[in-house]
Amino acid sequence: MEEVKKSTIRGKEDKDERFFSRKEIERLKYAQEEVVWLLNRNYPISNIIDFVGGRHQFSSRQRMALRRASCSNKDLEIRKSKEISVYELEGKTINIDTFNFIISLEVALSKGLLINCMDGSIRDLAGLRGTYRLIDKTYIALDILGEILKKLKIKGVNFYIDAPVSNSGKLKTAIYETSEKWDVDVNVEIIPNPDVILEKSNYVVSSDSIILDKCDGWINLVGYIIGNKIMDYWIVDLKEK
Repeated sequence: MEEVKKSTIRGKEDKDERFFSRKEIERLKYAQEEVVWLLNRNYPISNIIDFVGGRHQFSSRQRMALRRASCSNKDLEIRKSKEISVYELEGKTINIDTFNFIISLEVALSKGLLINCMDGSIRDLAGLRGTYRLIDKTYIALDILGEILKKLKIKGVNFYIDAPVSNSGKLKTAIYETSEKWDVDVNVEIIPNPDVILEKSNYVVSSDSIILDKCDGWINLVGYIIGNKIMDYWIVDLKEK
């Protein structure tokens, strides 16, 4: 396993505490009502965020949070109807959107910014942008995952990793080496576009809104892990109601 000695922070920027203060969260919640109203009338999300974000003079970081947290009532109903409880996973094989999943846990472990979204999923604002490197939190997150898989009596895990993202091969190696301690069937695939597979799958672990809308069923495993295994984290509640 690659040794990572330096403690690295994932998903936190210098102005986050100011942009997501109690006062700013209240402003974001107020603006979110406007965003949802427009989404319910089929306005494009990009135009909505530009309009609402400009009206309230939100930073790019605040606008990203608003965009990731919000959805129409129709999409909310669809996503909630397909959510699978973690307590229904005994003997099942789950399909993990690997970068999406691991980065959110790295952010949680770093006390970086997480958003509790309308559909119940937990999303980060880390922003991959085609580059990724393993940090000390990566191995902690994988160890925690192993404990959770045992606790929930999950039979197998398929990890799907984006091939175009840097260090995808190193992450695959880290998963296989860490999973030697797990009593679970593990398969790791590096493919050009994992979304194509995940959108057609069941028991999907992802917070990607497009995948949630198209897949047969999804699991809020990040939310469960944060609530049960990570004691100190920072989450902003933009669940609307």
